[in-house]
Amino acid sequence: MAIEHDFFGLLESGPDGSIFWSENVELGDQTVTVDLTAPDQDDVSEAALDVAAGLISALETIDRSARNAMVAELDDRTSEVIEYILQQQATLGEQLDDLLVDVSGDVHIDIIRSLQLMSMTILADEHGGADPFAVLEYALDPDATDDVLLVNLDSDGDVLSVTSAD
Repeated sequence: MAIEHDFFGLLESGPDGSIFWSENVELGDQTVTVDLTAPDQDDVSEAALDVAAGLISALETIDRSARNAMVAELDDRTSEVIEYILQQQATLGEQLDDLLVDVSGDVHIDIIRSLQLMSMTILADEHGGADPFAVLEYALDPDATDDVLLVNLDSDGDVLSVTSAD
């Protein structure tokens, strides 16, 4: 079977009934991999695909909201954002300066500004549920695939949480 959608085109299901769509999207001067997935196409509604298309189209706004959520967590010394920043400082040492795109003097803000949005995964079967509908993956060093921050979004594009990949 297959689902047809104006934005995604024809989404054909695999032998197990799952669907998968992937595209590279330009965001400023970087390329972001966007994946849409669902384990069972029967759990994917037209509304979920419409919301997913809207999130992809608003990627710049979504990225800004995600970074603002990271900044909001800087007040909590036990947040995963702080832990990630401290870990990057310890791991990279003086090499950290080479990865910063803007140096304002506030290292925490500079690191958040310098994070690259690597991917957005849309879990199309989670539309309207309590679990994340989309997950944004950020990395300071694109080659360090284990050192990432994940921003979980609901179906409205609002940030649910910011977590590390651990």
